[in-house]
Amino acid sequence: MRFRLLLPFLVVVLCCTNLRAQANDTLVLKNIGEYMLKNGRAYENLRLLCKEVGQRLSGSTGAAKSVEATARMLREAGADTVYLQPVMVPHWERGPKEEAVVEYDRGKKQRLRACMLGMSVGTPVQGITAPVVMVHDFEELKALGAEKVKGKIVFINYAMRPELIQNGYGDAVRFRSGGPAEAGRLGAVAVMIRSVTHALDTFPHTGGTRYDKDVTPIPAFACSTVDAEWLADLLKNHPEGANLFLKGNPTFYPDAPSYNVIGEIRGSKYPLEIVTVGGHLDSWDLGEGAHDDGAGCVQSIEVIAAIKKLGLKPQRTIRAVMFMNEENGLKGAQAYADSAEKKGEKHVYAIESDLGAFSPVYITLGGTPTQNERVPQWLPLLRQYWVLNMPDGGPGADIGPLRRLGPMVGNMIPYSQRYFDFHHAGSDRFEAVHKRELELGASALASMCWLASEWGVGE
Repeated sequence: MRFRLLLPFLVVVLCCTNLRAQANDTLVLKNIGEYMLKNGRAYENLRLLCKEVGQRLSGSTGAAKSVEATARMLREAGADTVYLQPVMVPHWERGPKEEAVVEYDRGKKQRLRACMLGMSVGTPVQGITAPVVMVHDFEELKALGAEKVKGKIVFINYAMRPELIQNGYGDAVRFRSGGPAEAGRLGAVAVMIRSVTHALDTFPHTGGTRYDKDVTPIPAFACSTVDAEWLADLLKNHPEGANLFLKGNPTFYPDAPSYNVIGEIRGSKYPLEIVTVGGHLDSWDLGEGAHDDGAGCVQSIEVIAAIKKLGLKPQRTIRAVMFMNEENGLKGAQAYADSAEKKGEKHVYAIESDLGAFSPVYITLGGTPTQNERVPQWLPLLRQYWVLNMPDGGPGADIGPLRRLGPMVGNMIPYSQRYFDFHHAGSDRFEAVHKRELELGASALASMCWLASEWGVGE
């Protein structure tokens, strides 16, 4: 009888407690957003990273400078602890500017805007000239067979499919990663792909490629989409064909020592439970790595800065990680996960930003069924930063190796329809980033980290 009389009182107390907690979260997230939009340093930090450091390909001088720069930024943000986590990374350098020239109609020449794909082997020092044959996909390539491919340069003219709203990159990038191996298997002497972008412009886009162990590596290039259109028309309208001259002389160096850069705020109640937020510090060498992924790095630093500057005390440890070597090896991501496993660290939640500095739209959920039901209850608190949904989805590349340790994982998905205009190209510069969009993304990341720290994500 007493319990029945007490039950309504307990319900009222619980509801009041939940309302107070929700009101407090609303105020905290509002203050975080206001700090970032009015006083934050994400945009200035990105300017410093792009203009004073510049390209940051693993193993390069720029990568080493970026380690020093972001460690300094984390200290200025007020992180309780800042440290460097050693990692050995691949070291490939592009070398002198590449050349790509088409010769047709008995002596006419046209220079193409082209670059070597990352981790490609080089041409002979003097370059290579061979007839060019065009295909649109692997099926066409295999149909030609070795008889029509051997001794030639294969031009893979596969355009990103406009009808694929979400996965156009994943569909097209297979020709960048696998094209050299498939063409080499049939005896091609080099390969050139159409740049992986929706944009019709004059920027060639690089990006990593790979070779199969049973195939002799051949030089691999990408040309701009404007040049791909021109070359395709030429080959269609000139049955006699054309020759292509390619020259690129990169250098492979031994693996080089580098670091993940880590800064954290120690949890006030559960310091051994860790919430990780990160981006990757390395970038390809044609641009400044602003969208890919300087933005994710400075946003993660800003998570630390906002919480510290506002005097907030997260219950769980919040750790910002600048991962090294996402672009051509994922060595930093693996080193971080291996270290966490070796130390027996308990990671409860991990999220990254690596799809550009555009306004946030989604935060993916990669957890248990219970977690995937619980965390979306925070969505109303995030809508002020334009986070509209929390669909099921996996982590980004750098968080992926950490998943084996059991944390719930997430990926911030911005409105990235223009991301591949800049991805791996010379156009990925500081000027391509909008200050407010960058800061809205940082606010969304900080909000998720704060909520995960305060409430946990369940089991």
